[in-house]
Amino acid sequence: MSIKLKPIAEQVIVITGASSGIGLATARMAAKRGARLVLAARSRGALDALAAEIAAAGGQALAVPTDVTKAEDVAALALAAIDRFGGFDTWVNDAGTGMYGRLADIPVEEMRKLFDVNVWGTVMGSQEALKHLRVRGGALINIGSVESDRAIGVQGPYSASKHAVKAFTDEFRVGIEEVGAPVAVTLVKPGAIDTPFPVNAKNYLDSEPQHVPPVYAADTVADAILHCATTPTRDIFVGSGAKAMSAMGHWMPGLTDLAMAKLVTPATESGHASLRGRDESGLDRPTERLETRGNYPGHVQGVSLYTKAAENPVVAGIAVVGIGMLLGALARRTAPHRAVRITGSADETVAKALHIHLEARPGREEEVERLLNDILYHVDREPRTGPWYGLRYTKRTFGIFEAFPDEKARDRHLAGKGAMTLIERSGALLAKPARIDTLDVLVSKEVFVH
Repeated sequence: MSIKLKPIAEQVIVITGASSGIGLATARMAAKRGARLVLAARSRGALDALAAEIAAAGGQALAVPTDVTKAEDVAALALAAIDRFGGFDTWVNDAGTGMYGRLADIPVEEMRKLFDVNVWGTVMGSQEALKHLRVRGGALINIGSVESDRAIGVQGPYSASKHAVKAFTDEFRVGIEEVGAPVAVTLVKPGAIDTPFPVNAKNYLDSEPQHVPPVYAADTVADAILHCATTPTRDIFVGSGAKAMSAMGHWMPGLTDLAMAKLVTPATESGHASLRGRDESGLDRPTERLETRGNYPGHVQGVSLYTKAAENPVVAGIAVVGIGMLLGALARRTAPHRAVRITGSADETVAKALHIHLEARPGREEEVERLLNDILYHVDREPRTGPWYGLRYTKRTFGIFEAFPDEKARDRHLAGKGAMTLIERSGALLAKPARIDTLDVLVSKEVFVH
């Protein structure tokens, strides 16, 4: 069945978790674009303040205090939307909370509480939304995470909950397709987003948790959500770092585990004392502050070109043409270096592994994004044998080199301590064969990107 979604300005949108972070950013952005909103969160004070803010700007919003762990609250939320606006067109299940700590240190009862919010809140919200949308038509948007695909260090319970959200969303979509209901079901998978998430999370670490770059602004997710509210989309990553992490976890699970243990987990602990007591987390009490920003001290990216390109295939195609011209020009400009002709298929893991490091450089994100989007969109997922290439980067350059002649040589290297030594000493990232066939250009050993 063909699904037609309304423009944002003609929609009524229900948003859970609307008082903070991604939900708050989405509510504000949707209101600016003319949507009528039904705002759900536990804090009446925060919701009333947000509804008043939207009304003062000429918009319409209904505040409905809701605890998504209670079935009666979720049912009342849907009825409130119908009573006030005659129904709704998009339902966004954004309510969620986090938890940091090593699994051996976290009580199972606390994990259950997190699942009540992140998983069962999404399940009950989806069921209530479908009761209305199966007749009216519209969009159901569930907020997952890159952790729906790949567990992240010291976030085990949260990762598990987002895995569950992905599985539920996939099967829920199948059921809707089976009966032919005109409902688009989307899973949005953000990477690290600068929201109050780390501050509000239940924390069993010795210090305040923080995001590991690249980190994006909440508006990047809000924009993706509203895109999915008007364009049927199965799933979408927000931030190429999220896509990269997912790809690395799929193609190189062992090396990704090692990176989590040696790099991500230590970087998650800020070394600063926690701002709140353990029992003052968002799992224990609602937030009363309307905040979209969190505690991340580094550079926060205000746009993800990767996500923008994913939303628009035409833009992606134009980007590839531009990248081809740029790569050709760069190769010519660096002619004194010995060039190597790289042919065959491009493996997305290579570019994305490199991208995690390059993208976080302040002021150069778009440049790197443009340079690598060709590989992000022209990939061959089939495993193959042959040389394994490395990508070596410095502050000014990156280059491609043949690291191992075959799989056996690679496996011998990774079985020992050589992999981490190579990464630490030369800044090299190892992945499957890096090959560019769609551009058919010469790539220099050292390609300048400044």
